[in-house]
Amino acid sequence: MSRFNNYIAAIILLLSFSASSQTSMDEDPETIQNTIDYRINQAQKDIDKNAYFEAQEKYNEALELAIKIDNKKSIGIIYSKIGKLQYNIEEPDEAIKSLIKANEVQRFAKDDVNLAETYKILGNVYIGKKQYQQALDYYKSSKTLFEQEGLNNFVAEVLLYEGTTYIQLKEYELAKSHLSKSMAIAKRYDLEKILSSSKINLGTALLYLGEKEAALDQANEGIKIAQAHKFNNILNEGYLILSDLSQETGNHKLANEYLKKHIALNDSLLTLKRSSLSQEKRLQLLINNQTEYQKKQLADLEEQKAANNLNKLTTILSIALITILSLLTLSLYKNNNIRLKTNNMLHKKNAELIVSKEKAELASKTKANFLSTVTHELRTPLYAVTGLTNMLLEEDPKPDQIQHLKSLKFSGDYLLTFINDILQINKIEANKVDIDPEAFSLKKKMTNIIAALNNSAADNNIKIHLEYDPQLPMNFMADQIKISQILINLVGNAIKFTKDGDIWVRAIFAGKADDIYRVKFEIEDNGIGISQEKQNQLFESFSQGSIQINRKYGGTGLGLSIVKGLIQILKGTISLKSELGKGSKFSFELPLKYAEKVETHEEIQYFKDINEIDLKDINILVVEDNKINQMITKKILNKMKLNCDVVDNGEDAVEIVKHKDYHVILMDIHMPGISGLEATRIIRTFNKDITIFALTAVTLEDKMHEFDEAGFDDIISKPFKQEDFEKKLYDALIQQDSQTV
Repeated sequence: MSRFNNYIAAIILLLSFSASSQTSMDEDPETIQNTIDYRINQAQKDIDKNAYFEAQEKYNEALELAIKIDNKKSIGIIYSKIGKLQYNIEEPDEAIKSLIKANEVQRFAKDDVNLAETYKILGNVYIGKKQYQQALDYYKSSKTLFEQEGLNNFVAEVLLYEGTTYIQLKEYELAKSHLSKSMAIAKRYDLEKILSSSKINLGTALLYLGEKEAALDQANEGIKIAQAHKFNNILNEGYLILSDLSQETGNHKLANEYLKKHIALNDSLLTLKRSSLSQEKRLQLLINNQTEYQKKQLADLEEQKAANNLNKLTTILSIALITILSLLTLSLYKNNNIRLKTNNMLHKKNAELIVSKEKAELASKTKANFLSTVTHELRTPLYAVTGLTNMLLEEDPKPDQIQHLKSLKFSGDYLLTFINDILQINKIEANKVDIDPEAFSLKKKMTNIIAALNNSAADNNIKIHLEYDPQLPMNFMADQIKISQILINLVGNAIKFTKDGDIWVRAIFAGKADDIYRVKFEIEDNGIGISQEKQNQLFESFSQGSIQINRKYGGTGLGLSIVKGLIQILKGTISLKSELGKGSKFSFELPLKYAEKVETHEEIQYFKDINEIDLKDINILVVEDNKINQMITKKILNKMKLNCDVVDNGEDAVEIVKHKDYHVILMDIHMPGISGLEATRIIRTFNKDITIFALTAVTLEDKMHEFDEAGFDDIISKPFKQEDFEKKLYDALIQQDSQTV
């Protein structure tokens, strides 16, 4: 026991020496800042060793120095870390005080990144106090700041916390939405711990939403990830959730097994938490209390030398208790050393993960920049190719030239389709695809799709059969464009791989809940079929049967990947059954809402009735630096009986608009000198009424907010469809004409 007391005394002496050494510090601000950073790092090491009170002392020392040199950023960081430490040692009220101080300093210093972290910790504290709405407010603030700073990997954790909070509030649809987003981001950045917890908690949300099988699948996947990485806290929560899920699905034996695992792991974690809550302080208090007890017993023994057998037994028990306490203290000391080594190893692994994460972020940004650059550079010449080809086909070419021009048009259209497919895959992966529901006739839509593809089918001597279940209504409210794209891809795929055969396109009633129908679609053919090994990777991007198939049948290998992504966005599932030489059957199921009727829209033939607007008085300005594109745009406008002026750059556009009235400006974006965005901003300072269209080849989804801020009315993406171009011009001119009346 005396050796242990000597050990404690030595630690106290070292701490005293460390504290006294601070007074001799250099007054140079840079040196003081280095000392602040050193104290913060040392405090973190103390926390990793569960030495919370030593960490608190180092944070206080660092805070005093930061205040001395008035470093607002360091002051905010230290207050935030103190608050997090107080939250960990279960002092929520003190934690809130420290975090509010951090909040005030960081807002003044405009340190948004660390302010976002402070908001996240405040959310966690209020969750512990069961003040869920307050917690949600802080989580939303944290998420907003992380998104503004482009730190999407941190957003995943905040989304997870929001999802679990909505579960506590019993708002399970919101919980499902936030947890699904968290999973998507966690997968993108390989955040296994967040992915595991998100899946397990999603299991809870799905259970209360009545999706029991999906709930079990998600929870089991989350448990597997947690077991693989030994995330004990997540496993503890997961076992309890799986027990509830198994109970709900009627598997009482499995529910009991998971409950036993939860109880065993929970007891272990509680023991560890108690021992690590403030280990050194608890030991010191235990030793002090035991020493006082020992002194009291020795005094009693001196005063009662003639004590009876009961006093002797008490003495023996006291000595035994002291011995046990000493052994326990030694055991805790050894365990602490083991824990320190484990934490060091975890820090090393964490550093490696951070490096990997940064590499992944860099790769993601590089990919996005590459796609943006490539699509722009390809779309610009494609505008010339498709535009000139259409013009030549309309200008009575020689009979022997028509086939060549059609081949050129086909190649241009194919290349444009390929570019659009790549962009759509990128949008799906980035969760940027929006759903646009509208009322439509499903049977009519399927009939039209088959009619459009019948010519291609006839070339391969194929008959397409439509089978529409009479139990299904005709009209639904859904995103018909995405459903059309799915069906066109799958039927087109069947046509491509079938020769002298049949294709069956079916819509089958699969169930109903209120006004939501579950519709099962089947596209079956008796073509070449797909081998089992190829089926496993068929829905991946750029995946086809083989190089020989690529050459023989063509295609980019993106269609099925797009199909799978769109079906998932529409909350559906897809499956495949196929056998080589016998054919394939793709099946997918979608939830569709019943619609009573479909509004019919009469087709407008733009610019047919020229009496509606006086085309001679219409002035259009084309701002374009590419000479070929200038010529093409001018010819298109002239065919529409519209006059236009052309300038090469943004500076000339600004000057000419100052001296001449125009109804519409078609503005390119990338030009020498000032860009189209900057030119539009300048024009808007003196003319807010003129209609300005961005006629550009940039990726719209990534740039839309920039166009809005600059003052564009709309965007026409090159190369454009003639009908879309005419419609936007027609609408703009009609609107201006009605305003002048």
